[in-house]
Amino acid sequence: MSPVPTLTNRVLNRTLLARQHLLARTDLDLAQLCEHLVGLQAQDVRPPFVAAWNRIENFDPAVLDRALDDRSLVRITAMRGTVHLLTAADALRITPHVQTQLDMIAGRRSFFDGVTVGLDLDEARAAGASMFGDEARSGADLRALAAEKWPDRDPRGMVPALLLLVPVVQVPPRGKWLRNDRPGWAAIETWLRSPTDDGYPVEELVLRYLRAFGPASTADMQTWSRLTGLREVVDRLGDRVRSYRDEHGRTLYDVDDGALTDPETPAPVRFLGWYDNVVLSHKHRNRIIDPRLARLGEVRTNWAAVLVDGLAVACYKVTRDGTRAVVAVHPARRLTRAERSEITAEARRIAAFVEPLAEAVDVCIARVGTPIDPT
Repeated sequence: MSPVPTLTNRVLNRTLLARQHLLARTDLDLAQLCEHLVGLQAQDVRPPFVAAWNRIENFDPAVLDRALDDRSLVRITAMRGTVHLLTAADALRITPHVQTQLDMIAGRRSFFDGVTVGLDLDEARAAGASMFGDEARSGADLRALAAEKWPDRDPRGMVPALLLLVPVVQVPPRGKWLRNDRPGWAAIETWLRSPTDDGYPVEELVLRYLRAFGPASTADMQTWSRLTGLREVVDRLGDRVRSYRDEHGRTLYDVDDGALTDPETPAPVRFLGWYDNVVLSHKHRNRIIDPRLARLGEVRTNWAAVLVDGLAVACYKVTRDGTRAVVAVHPARRLTRAERSEITAEARRIAAFVEPLAEAVDVCIARVGTPIDPT
């Protein structure tokens, strides 16, 4: 038996960036990109737009808006209990796989001060499902219905629980470009006019993860999906996967035909969207995050990672100051003159994208160690 090859962190980094289309923008359309990446992180409105802009050549935000309107793409709570932009087909087939995890979140004693403690979750799910008809429901609608059904429980906690227990989609105009509408929800099967797919193999979901994020360990797979029993899933895949080791001796798996990328491949600066899956989908994130950027885990909404030479080594935020867009960049290490120049140029491009009405752009690169504004 031949020895298991060891992959350097640099190989894992460049391979991940290549599979994520972050080395060079792709000519895939938006639906194809969402299919390949198994969704785009969409906890906030702008991140899926920024994720697509970073990966698709000449991306037009109107394409995403139209896809929400025609229901070919939807915003649903999926992997890790977070909102993702998924194709309609993926929404229907992934929902059954993540439902157990969502039930666990809704049933925690710590969830909204124990609002579901003592409830039969299946009965609550059935009651919640009856609240969704052919029309979308607003938060106010659902709070009123929840208060009527459970007068002894806080509707401000019951509604989030129901949105986990009942498979729903966030309906447009929520999620559209340059808008910040309050969410509204509809039952997924009603909105997509199709039943969820209980027969989609978890093995196929794991293979798709590896094509977009691999090579990866079973711990990485679980971090991405929160699914359990993944070692047995990998065993069932047999010769459809191959094995490697990382520099720490951990076993990594990859699709059998997965290509590895030359570690010397140049990696351009990228200003990621906040919560981008490329920095969230591995247990061991040193392939994508510089260890000096420990603050990344403390960054709040609208702060996101800047990739320099393939690694997240800085955080950034874009704000408006009158007619000017301001890009604040906080590096975790000293930057070379060439890196500062490339960061400044890309900062201007991301600002022009996310603040198209701004008349000018200011780029401010802070000194290493400057505290990050938590707001």
